Amino acid sequence: MQGRGKFITLEGGEGSGKSTMISKLGSYFEEQGIPYVVTREPGGIEIAEKIRAIILNPLHTAMDARTEALLYAAARVQHLAEKVEPALKAGKTVICDRFVDSSLAYQGYARGLGVENVWSINRFAIGELMPDVTLYLDIEPEAGLARIDAHDGREVNRLDLESLEFHRKVREGYFLLKEQFPDRIKVIDASQKQEEVLAAMILSLETGILKDFDE
Repeated sequence: MQGRGKFITLEGGEGSGKSTMISKLGSYFEEQGIPYVVTREPGGIEIAEKIRAIILNPLHTAMDARTEALLYAAARVQHLAEKVEPALKAGKTVICDRFVDSSLAYQGYARGLGVENVWSINRFAIGELMPDVTLYLDIEPEAGLARIDAHDGREVNRLDLESLEFHRKVREGYFLLKEQFPDRIKVIDASQKQEEVLAAMILSLETGILKDFDE
């Protein structure tokens, strides 16, 4: 009987390279012959992608922080119901670009809504489901935003327009979460070359949840 799959999430500030590294990580899983699904938050399925378009629209600068937090949670529960949970039940490893830690760091800490307040919203949305491991791609906000400015092909979203101080608080929020969940959240230096970042990610997985595949 097929066992339940593993749930891996990637987190990081703007310009940390999550999208690139999640694609490379997917290629690694394919080489290893491990069934996997790559997805993202907010998004991954039609309803959640429509919510994503509302949240990240650069014109929606009037959006209240509470509205933002609730929209993220709404997109999250639909994404879990339609895509993540079915894949995990089918024994596939799910690699997700962002999950609940993003809400805690961005809305809970950086927006000042309170980590516990945002956590309570998301406890209702996700139930007991949490990642088996979270890879946090860490980079100085100045360097991450500089990457975005230099990347002509990347769309600029509403979060990119936030102040440098906001992005610094996001980073602080992630490190507070690392203190709270030291076994789950693994910090990866995202300022390195892509090959080095990927190697560090794989090492974290091979010494953690991937050991289960060898047993």
